[in-house]
Amino acid sequence: MTTTLTRTPFTDAWLRDLWAPRLVDLARSQGAPAGPVPAADVYREGDDLVARLDLPGVDPAEDVTVEVDGRKLVVRGERKDQRSEESEGRRVSEVRFGAFRRVVTLPKAVDGDTVRASYDAGVLTVTVAGVFAGTSPQRIEVTTA
Repeated sequence: MTTTLTRTPFTDAWLRDLWAPRLVDLARSQGAPAGPVPAADVYREGDDLVARLDLPGVDPAEDVTVEVDGRKLVVRGERKDQRSEESEGRRVSEVRFGAFRRVVTLPKAVDGDTVRASYDAGVLTVTVAGVFAGTSPQRIEVTTA
């Protein structure tokens, strides 16, 4: 016997309209940023931590700052709206503009001299050298009752 599940547009739209505004309000009330949040890919490469953030259309020299504060790597900036106020007609825009902030918690406090940042083709790459040096995961045995 085969069971087929189908989704109807009415149900999906109804659920989305019911929950989406409440989820956005809940996220904002808990301190989530209201502006754009750039997608990030954070990974370990040897002893280094690498964070890659998608920042297309952002001027890194003027609109982006990278800071290290103890065990926090903080990237903040602003994506400015470059559209003309005089444009006419209808417009569909899925691009979010405004200030953003991303924080990556580091395994240990680092000096700012170990951090390098570069921007190429809309991607900001931040490398924290040696942050994993001397650390290795410790395997914990799982027991059953």
